[in-house]
Amino acid sequence: MHPFRAAVESRDVEAMRDLLADDVVFNSPIAHTTYRGRDVVGGVLAAVVQVFEDFVYEGELTGEDPADHGLVFRARVGEKALQGIDLVRTGDDGRITELTVMIRPLSAAIAVRDAMGAMLAKAGVDPKALSGGG
Repeated sequence: MHPFRAAVESRDVEAMRDLLADDVVFNSPIAHTTYRGRDVVGGVLAAVVQVFEDFVYEGELTGEDPADHGLVFRARVGEKALQGIDLVRTGDDGRITELTVMIRPLSAAIAVRDAMGAMLAKAGVDPKALSGGG
């Protein structure tokens, strides 16, 4: 089991944060802005733990490069059920250098965007990044 999976399943935000490289890059499924840095990404993850309900990982995939992992999940935001995948890339030291999250369907992604905006503002992360763009 990937250490990030174990931290998420236990809802241990500090353990998640400790697994992040100082210069980690987070590619959000709903924001056009890439989030960078352990403190910022840690704030995003803390908000996600509060927004996603009934979160469960259903599978774990390993890429050709052992540093690449895919963690397949299901969750709910309000009445919207969603499926997603966390794409995790680690550096030589085992810390996460890049985290990309994808979510489907669109209606669930919109529910995540709406719920995350308020949570990110409380965490000190600029929620304007959620308002649109490519």
